[in-house]
Amino acid sequence: MTRTIQSQSLRRLGLLVALAAAYFVAGRLGLRFAVANPNATAVWPPTGIALAALLLAGYDVWPAILVGAFLVNVTISGSVPSAVAVAAGNTLEGLLGAYLVNRFARGRRVGERARDVFTLAVLAGIVSTAVSATAGVIVISLDGLARWSDFGSIWLTWWLGDAVGDLVVAPAVLFWALHPRVHWTRRQTLEAAALLSCIVVIAIAVFDGLFPWRDRHYPLEFLCVPLLLWAAFRFEPREAATAVLVLSGVAIAGTLSGFGPFARPTYDESLLLVQAFTGVTAIMTLVLAAAVAERREAQERLRRLAVSDPLTGLSNYRQLVQALETEIKRSSRTDRPFAVVLMDLDGLKTINDRFGHLVGSLALRRVAETLLGSCRGIDTAARFGGDEFAVVLPETGDAAAWHVARRIADRVARDGEEPVISVSVGVAIHPRDGASLEGLLNAADRSLYDTKSRRRHRAQAS
Repeated sequence: MTRTIQSQSLRRLGLLVALAAAYFVAGRLGLRFAVANPNATAVWPPTGIALAALLLAGYDVWPAILVGAFLVNVTISGSVPSAVAVAAGNTLEGLLGAYLVNRFARGRRVGERARDVFTLAVLAGIVSTAVSATAGVIVISLDGLARWSDFGSIWLTWWLGDAVGDLVVAPAVLFWALHPRVHWTRRQTLEAAALLSCIVVIAIAVFDGLFPWRDRHYPLEFLCVPLLLWAAFRFEPREAATAVLVLSGVAIAGTLSGFGPFARPTYDESLLLVQAFTGVTAIMTLVLAAAVAERREAQERLRRLAVSDPLTGLSNYRQLVQALETEIKRSSRTDRPFAVVLMDLDGLKTINDRFGHLVGSLALRRVAETLLGSCRGIDTAARFGGDEFAVVLPETGDAAAWHVARRIADRVARDGEEPVISVSVGVAIHPRDGASLEGLLNAADRSLYDTKSRRRHRAQAS
């Protein structure tokens, strides 16, 4: 137990150190773009890192954010009191943003619904970032690091950098941390590679001055919109957030090199324009991606409802018919048999009359759970109707099918719950017992009732 606690403590300490280091490195990178004031920049990724960390790991990682923010600010201003105050504002900003997202936008599940993404944009991207900007500019102005006459311009730069960090960096970090594994088909992988290539090429063409119109500053930023729509409609919010992040990086690099539609005579003005563009496109893309994900989830839920039995969770009759038709075609093509096991819950009416319909429904679910635990991945277990169940066993002969049927019956009788229940079973083999769907089910039904008849005779004889 002590070793486990020590191991957990070390992992937690490692997380805090890594978070502080990431905040510091990202902060130093962001401050390279500070123009109007050494302490204020329109590019501030640490805000997004902090928000994602607080949503993923909880509020108690705030000391790492405080330390990282302090180290960044003290290396710039050299004033410890000022660095402490600014770091406190950065930390409070992250805590407030995380609280608002947890309270009003379902926390780490923010990317699953469009309205939650929009709530994130408003509460974290606009509201919470105003805390850090206001506190930070007041502190550096009081400390003589900025002129009060520049308060408005410095505040806007500070706030916009934090806001875009929450809108661009936080979703990418959060979504990849929650879903780090990629389960793409070959076709999806090729499409993702094509999308990434197109984003890079078009972004370079628009922002990076590598094409003949490099000095014209044509307003071609609209060319990026179809690519973001592609990412939103064809992929998950994770990939859409990544597309926005890549586009943002190329756009900032090109704009600061003096190219693209947002390049202006002053460095700070160029940054503000390109970051405003990035923030707006991020909101648009993430909201649309979440809406598409919602629709996809609803369609999948409807599909599951259409093919599953609501009480037992097994396939319904429609899905059973589809599975049988598929296996009949396969068996006819390969000359390999398959089996259908039909089973009936004995005495369901008696259970309902004696114990109530709720217990009867639970008895049906007990049979369903046994079926699911006894089937292979390629088998189809279904509720045939009422108190009857069916299992389709691909590439299974008579002896193996009866073995499965008896094993299921034995597990049902020995599941250890009350009241004790039992099932009768019947087996039919394609094509021996029937070449068509109706013939196969009729043969299985006859086999089932032959089994029930033999059991009754044995019970009467005893």
